Amino acid sequence: MKTKIQKLENSLAILIPENVANEIKVGIDTDVDLSVENGKIIITLIHEPEYDLNDLLAKIDETNIHKEIDFGNCVSNEVW
Repeated sequence: MKTKIQKLENSLAILIPENVANEIKVGIDTDVDLSVENGKIIITLIHEPEYDLNDLLAKIDETNIHKEIDFGNCVSNEVW
């Protein structure tokens, strides 16, 4: 698919047509890695890991749980 490089403030931008964006499931603020290989621009989607609270909580044990911290007496209207 042919597209043009355009100026965007102090950078250059490549517009991704809507049908391509939909096919690869990207949108505004999608994180990507940009690299160059053999003179070609490679754009790779960065997939952030999905966390499950129950899985994370199950990993807590005596060796990695933090101790209670005393921040001292109240100085205003805090309720502990």
